[in-house]
Amino acid sequence: MDSCFLLANINTFSFDYFVRQKVTGNHLSVYIIEQLPFVTQKYATTELASLGGLDGIAKRVLELTFTSYDMAGFAEELGYRGAPFRWDAQRRALVRAELDAAFFHLYGLAEEDVDYVMDTFPIVKRRDGERFGNYRTKTLILDAYRKMADAIATGVPYETILDPPPADPRVAHPLHETVQT
Repeated sequence: MDSCFLLANINTFSFDYFVRQKVTGNHLSVYIIEQLPFVTQKYATTELASLGGLDGIAKRVLELTFTSYDMAGFAEELGYRGAPFRWDAQRRALVRAELDAAFFHLYGLAEEDVDYVMDTFPIVKRRDGERFGNYRTKTLILDAYRKMADAIATGVPYETILDPPPADPRVAHPLHETVQT
């Protein structure tokens, strides 16, 4: 689970934003990496509980990562023995939005800060505008962020916007059958 949490953390818009504040050149030195603000699981227990805990993070990482049998070892380490997940761009955008929103909460950013941070990604904004006519990535993240904020405030667990829920075998490819000769 630690690897899933780290993988989710370093692939979020919030982490990307923080890295861009530290990096002045073309590379990351060990000195810079040691200064980066990785979220520590043990300090984020309240937020994680409201968002489905480490298991909720792991299921989202599993669905985003296990899209080929090449990643079967990783999936098995997480206790998943099914087929890889289908690549569905719309669903992946929702899964990523939930992870991004969760980490914005884990970093303690207010909604206004999330809005600002997302505006610092002009290429994503431009590409979303060309493809969807609006900044869809930001909209999805802010929608998930608000729902998670309500869950945290009320103590009621966050209900995913995904149907079926993350890492559900119904969104995986059919299992390959072994042919006996």
